[in-house]
Amino acid sequence: MPERTAAKEQKRRDTLTGFVRAEAQALGFDLCRITGADAIPEAKDRLGEFIDAGRHGTMEWMAETRDRRGDPRTLWSDVKSIVVFGLNYGPDEDPRGILAKPEMGAISVYARNRDYHDVIKGRLKEIATRFAARAGADVKVFVDTAPVMEKPLAAAAGLGWQGKHTNLVSRIHGSWLFLGSMFTTAELNIDEPEADHCGSCRACLDACPTDAFPAPYQIDARRCISYLTIEHKGSIDPHLRPLIGNRIYGCDDCLAACPWNKFAREASEMKLQAREDLKEPSIEYLLSLDDAAFRTFFSGSPVKRIGRDRFVRNVLIAAGNSGERRFAGRCRELTLDPSPAVRGMAVWALSRLLETSEFATFAAQRPSDESDSDVLDEWRLAGVA
Repeated sequence: MPERTAAKEQKRRDTLTGFVRAEAQALGFDLCRITGADAIPEAKDRLGEFIDAGRHGTMEWMAETRDRRGDPRTLWSDVKSIVVFGLNYGPDEDPRGILAKPEMGAISVYARNRDYHDVIKGRLKEIATRFAARAGADVKVFVDTAPVMEKPLAAAAGLGWQGKHTNLVSRIHGSWLFLGSMFTTAELNIDEPEADHCGSCRACLDACPTDAFPAPYQIDARRCISYLTIEHKGSIDPHLRPLIGNRIYGCDDCLAACPWNKFAREASEMKLQAREDLKEPSIEYLLSLDDAAFRTFFSGSPVKRIGRDRFVRNVLIAAGNSGERRFAGRCRELTLDPSPAVRGMAVWALSRLLETSEFATFAAQRPSDESDSDVLDEWRLAGVA
């Protein structure tokens, strides 16, 4: 009897595992693998070390959710199996080509179309609904926004391994994978984790413009351009601004440098195609965006989530790095912008675009009612008391 029961249970696991894999394939996911709720015991300590070292910067939500984030069972005590889905979003060409065009803004590949959170979560909900009905089990789906450490879970499930740039690397899809997960109370067949195949390669580490990797497999978000241009709300370190170049939202350098990208298979039909107007948007046009125009231009894009002021701050850094004097007129106008973040970066950009004497003349004629301390600091940094 025990053997018969075990065989029956295994058959049920096989059936449900096959069902969820078939559903994933039908909805366009490139990878679907499964791990257990106890698969990442080392994640909590690693996360703690990262936060205790202050490498999370101003992302306080990471510190606030560290306990739930470090162990899936703390997030949901009843979870038994975790299904991790991967979607290849690899670009058709090396995205670093735009870095040689300083008059254009470089937007990270993942953000050049619809917000992937919405796209993937919608598909996962479809799978979860059908799976729950078939399995008679509870399910929850997550796409990046919940306190789930999806990269360690994906590595444990065998989608790939966390490379030296801390992102997931796949022998099939390189460094270009969106991840989503489905937690369930059902017992499913567990996949083997993937071995680390980075070897002695350090291409991703050497590619980082701001030296954001203190050591292989470690990242300091405070120096990461993706963090600085997306998550960081305050003033960006003046020493890092010139290194940002024309990257106005995110940075793909470490991902694009990964040699495993050479072996990436063609992406699935579900792949999000980049909007043409987001591949190489003009800095001059982006500097002209007010809040309404920003919301319209980036409708449906994840860029919209950071808001117009933070985005224009980024564009002004790119303008200051461009050497394009023609941007100076709009930068002058933006020194009077309602947003202190925009005013401050407009000052910095102008100080780099204008001749010293010309900038000094402009500064002497500026309004004297500036009261924001960060903006005043930018004037002082530019040599104007």
